[in-house]
Amino acid sequence: METAAQLTGVTHIKLFREMRQWSQEQLAAISGLNVRTIQRVEHGLSASLDTRRALARAFEFEDIDAFNKPFAIPSEEEFKAEKEKFDREHVTLTAIPLTTGKQLSKLAESCTMDLSEPAFELTREADETFAMLVDYFREYRDCADVYNETQKFDVYDEMQSHIDALKALGVSLRYATRKVQVKWGADADAKPMPATVLYVVGFPLGEEPAQFATPKSAGIRL
Repeated sequence: METAAQLTGVTHIKLFREMRQWSQEQLAAISGLNVRTIQRVEHGLSASLDTRRALARAFEFEDIDAFNKPFAIPSEEEFKAEKEKFDREHVTLTAIPLTTGKQLSKLAESCTMDLSEPAFELTREADETFAMLVDYFREYRDCADVYNETQKFDVYDEMQSHIDALKALGVSLRYATRKVQVKWGADADAKPMPATVLYVVGFPLGEEPAQFATPKSAGIRL
């Protein structure tokens, strides 16, 4: 049976979400829950054990049972401090629809590195399809300069086939780019070099967010 103390933390999901500047759709995608479940929880309705654990993981709580225990409501100052910490450590990017192979090919030609991953739990088939798209994209990025303009049409078609296959499996792609300064090698005195990072993220079809947040420092694939 749910207790009032256990529900206290769950009913403040909206505060945690807004503090991170996430939409309900984005929280749903990150947690692997559907939007209706997020809406129910934010209205104070009961949430299952699995739902509370999924939300705890989405907010990166070390204790996945944080929402299943008595929960002390943070003060306004604590919320402000937590938001400032989040903003220092993360950057919020506009999630742009990625729908064509030609679009992705052009992005491959213009980016230096990428961070490509699904934002929710995929089926095995969807996971493999996403991996094939990322592998093909990275291979093309590494040798795009050897393709002539006519040969690129085959690349567009191959990428399009993977994008269409993901859509048929319920996965919608969004992307964003970001300018960064990167130090190559282990030399602490090395001069940072400009680079463009491409983020390709898979979201549940029909539940795509307008924005997504990502750590300012993260493992980025070259």
